[in-house]
Amino acid sequence: MSLWNRLVLSALYRLDPETAHHAAVWAMEHKLSGNFSGADDPVLKTSVYGLSFPNPIGLAAGFDKDARAFSGALKLGFGFVEAGTVTPKPQPGNPRPRLFRLDAERAVINRFGFNSEGLEAFRARLSIRKTGGIVGANVGKNRDTLDASADYALGVEMLAPLADYLVVNLSSPNTPGLRALQSKKPIAELITRVLAAREKSAISSGKRPPLLAKVGPDLTEEDMVDIAEVALDTGIDGLIIGNTTITRPAHLTSVHRAETGGLSGRPLTPLSNACLARMYRLCGQNIPIIGCGGVASGADAYAKIRAGASLVQFYSALVFEGPPLVTNIKRELTALLKRDGFSSVKEAVGVDSRAR
Repeated sequence: MSLWNRLVLSALYRLDPETAHHAAVWAMEHKLSGNFSGADDPVLKTSVYGLSFPNPIGLAAGFDKDARAFSGALKLGFGFVEAGTVTPKPQPGNPRPRLFRLDAERAVINRFGFNSEGLEAFRARLSIRKTGGIVGANVGKNRDTLDASADYALGVEMLAPLADYLVVNLSSPNTPGLRALQSKKPIAELITRVLAAREKSAISSGKRPPLLAKVGPDLTEEDMVDIAEVALDTGIDGLIIGNTTITRPAHLTSVHRAETGGLSGRPLTPLSNACLARMYRLCGQNIPIIGCGGVASGADAYAKIRAGASLVQFYSALVFEGPPLVTNIKRELTALLKRDGFSSVKEAVGVDSRAR
């Protein structure tokens, strides 16, 4: 990391975590975070969901909640960026403080609660994007909505003409009742409804972007079997595994370890990878999966790919390592793929899970 980047990261670190987050988003929105978007090694190029990715490394939802910074994020070298989670109506989310750094563990706990400027502002920003690159939109429900499926369907219908792919977020621990949507009957009903919303939008726009569901890592075996069955039966295009965890590993030492909210970062890696591998086997390699949770190096990304991820996302590690991490992950991943004789990312997807 250059001296300049170290100084900037140190300055951000002196701010409280949420203020630092807003400053980072502002810098990225105004293209002040750097430009690392040179040509990627051909071994990283991959095709998933009918889309061509220059590399499989993406920015996870949660950083660019209101679709302000996706162009700047792509300039950092990400192969794709996922904006959101956006809710239909604006809402403030939970009271501050709601974001905590666990320095020793390279982890973060958040309880934002889907703070969002709402669909209208989000859609307006997506509608005027001028840069290329793959941008996904992650949609959620308002806290006080009784008919959750209606909120998700509205988000899908409004954003389908503008986003390269869509995600329904069913796994945040910070919205009451949301994770109950991961049960078999609710998730089947919701996915059926949002698929119908996408089809309704396609009639007028002619665009039918891939539709994915994001589920959490805190799933029982029964949950995973149910989700796999629903995914295969409904024909949804993909899954993202996973979100933050409500569990707290015993080895956490930070003073913030008991804060309510979702834990992300390094401690999430074993749990998210185990869930990813199991879902990959359950889905029979028929549903491409985006692996998310605990990625901070090329080796972490490679482990997810070998477990069954066609693409990989991260966010929390940026808090500790800054923008150069994107380039570092791609460089390390390239070396690992070539070391093991793979000529493409696709060749490595699921090799460890299939071997069991």
